Amino acid sequence: MFKIDKRYAKANNQKTIRFTDDLYMQLETIAKYEKISFNELVLQCCRYALENMEPLEKE
Repeated sequence: MFKIDKRYAKANNQKTIRFTDDLYMQLETIAKYEKISFNELVLQCCRYALENMEPLEKE
């Protein structure tokens, strides 16, 4: 289960990404509710996805 972790506040690598309006609003709402930055939430979502994805197949 995904849980909010506040240790991602000091990320320092920049990357521009684009979100659909719907996804952006969902993430913004969650970030405000949890009192964390939008960036912290996106980092946590990425970390969770990487830790829970199926292993890559070697070709």
